[in-house]
Amino acid sequence: MKLAYSPTSPYVRKVMVLLHETGQLDDVALENLATTPFDPAEGLLPSNPLGKVPALERSEGPALYDSRVICAYLNDRAGGSLYGKGAGHWDILTLEATADGILDAALLITYESRLRPEDKRMDAWADAQWDKIARACAALNTRWMSHLSGPLDMGQIAVACALGYVDFRHDARGWRAGNDALAAWFENFDSRPSMQATRPPAG
Repeated sequence: MKLAYSPTSPYVRKVMVLLHETGQLDDVALENLATTPFDPAEGLLPSNPLGKVPALERSEGPALYDSRVICAYLNDRAGGSLYGKGAGHWDILTLEATADGILDAALLITYESRLRPEDKRMDAWADAQWDKIARACAALNTRWMSHLSGPLDMGQIAVACALGYVDFRHDARGWRAGNDALAAWFENFDSRPSMQATRPPAG
């Protein structure tokens, strides 16, 4: 298999952590592609017409894209249990959706400051995206700590990658304020070898 990859993409990081945790890292070749909404990498488009990473090429069917699809596929391929069963399955999917919502909002803030011309930037837009992140973190801190502290699953991986990206790009905004339990959980989870091995490079 071949994974269209960027070392700074938090969506890619979800896939990479899963590969580490399920022992599949050696089964995937990484293709580092620089892509932006304004300039999608041409080599990526045959695999994902949306021009986004990650995208996973495989021999048994068309390429898969969207990190949630790829993670579910790789978990199934490994015979893993990261998505749970029964009622727990829906909790895990909700956590993953919450984490991806944090990522979506954080990425929009990043694009606002890095891709939009300075004279067209809107602080109110960025602040509105941050409000989504703050609400999500508060919900995780108050409603989801017992789940996050349980056996490893995809919801935990997704949340950790989301919080790691917020630290990476928007640390100054301080998501930890008022979220002591979540901050303590993240500090512990972030020490896992899979998280340490997938930390984005500085810059």
